[in-house]
Amino acid sequence: MYARILRGVLLCTVVLWQVPVWAGLDIQKWSTADGAKVLFVANHDLPIVDVNIDFPAGSAYDTPDQSGLAHLTNHLLTLGAAGLDENAMALAQADIGASIGERFGQEEAGLSLRTLSSEPERQKAMTLLAQSLQQPRFDDAVLMRERTRMVAAIKEAEALPGTVAGKAFLRALYRQHPYALPENGEPASLARLTRADVQRFYRDHYQARYAVIAIIGDLTRPQAEALALQLTQNLPAPEGAALPPIPPVPPLPGADVEHISHPSSQSHVLIGAPGMTRTDPDYYPLLVGNYVLGGGGFDSRLTQVVRDKNGLAYSVYSYFSPMRQQGPFVVGLQTKNASAAEAVSLVRGVLDRFIAEGPTAAELKQAKANIAGGFPLRLDSNRKIIEYLSVIGDFDLPLDWLDAYPKKVEAVTLEQIRDAFKRRLDPHKLVEVVVGGAPQNVTPGKDARVASSAQ
Repeated sequence: MYARILRGVLLCTVVLWQVPVWAGLDIQKWSTADGAKVLFVANHDLPIVDVNIDFPAGSAYDTPDQSGLAHLTNHLLTLGAAGLDENAMALAQADIGASIGERFGQEEAGLSLRTLSSEPERQKAMTLLAQSLQQPRFDDAVLMRERTRMVAAIKEAEALPGTVAGKAFLRALYRQHPYALPENGEPASLARLTRADVQRFYRDHYQARYAVIAIIGDLTRPQAEALALQLTQNLPAPEGAALPPIPPVPPLPGADVEHISHPSSQSHVLIGAPGMTRTDPDYYPLLVGNYVLGGGGFDSRLTQVVRDKNGLAYSVYSYFSPMRQQGPFVVGLQTKNASAAEAVSLVRGVLDRFIAEGPTAAELKQAKANIAGGFPLRLDSNRKIIEYLSVIGDFDLPLDWLDAYPKKVEAVTLEQIRDAFKRRLDPHKLVEVVVGGAPQNVTPGKDARVASSAQ
């Protein structure tokens, strides 16, 4: 779970570096007869084709008593399909130089493929991908083995303070909302999952009407259309009403401070609140403002105060993770146990001032220059571009989103940032989780829940 939070740092950093270098990128979009959305970019520079296919099948579609079902289902798609067991599937990919991978997160799940674009290799690779999506074996022996392996991995990870902090933070932030469920599941619920559970989840979520297919590479439009049809024509048929949308995130009723004692030399600190959606009207002011606050590395205020001036952490960061509903706003750092309370106090001081005053004109100017200047290093391969195609498709963003992005970043004003942060972040309603050291490290003057980390 803590790894997911760190991935959010990288994702939101990448999102910020979007400028006109990709102006005029020819994104073609259409829907199949079964309702699957397809986004395609032809690129004949290399004899390679990349494909992502997503479904609403992430951990937010789990239930507390079957936490981990979404992840287990997605993982098993790659471990045998049709007449091929997992070993035969792996050998078939190796023979043609193709690679099928898992795609899994809180909201979407699916598969990815990279293959050579030459006709024989491409056709074999697409057949393997179609079989994985449409005819998964879900072998009992493989399911039991992978379920046991996942349970063991979760238990091992839960001995790490970062994992403990990440899970506790999301529980405090989202409480009964599906976003609180851990992506990998819980050991007890995972151990109860059966093949029938996996088959049901697969039938309900991996349907063509939900599919979003992103394709980039050495293909023509007719070839891409045939590929999309091949991948979706034999997916499970719709039964009943469509899946319900992920519910709105309820606002935090007040501050929630939790200290979890852990026998580690460093304390892991996470502070935050529900943040914004992908289509949020405050999207650009919040992201540009966050660059100044904690998303800009050595340029950020948090780094200057906590690291440079006081030497309390090697790295301190903040980010917004936009989702269908309000994804988390997170400030994170690691520090010595003895300095945890001081570091938290400094972070809160920076947050309070930034929420009240926003950035300076000089900070905003520097943020825009760095956002624009760093973009070419962020999108220099088909694999990076295809992730943006998937985002555009998953969230129904306009096809000119990449082209419009730098203009909207440049249009952000000081007043918009100040207004957005004042409205969206309340310093008196933040979740704070500290893992490590002794309970006295909890921020003074706040109601706190104290727990001990299981060893």
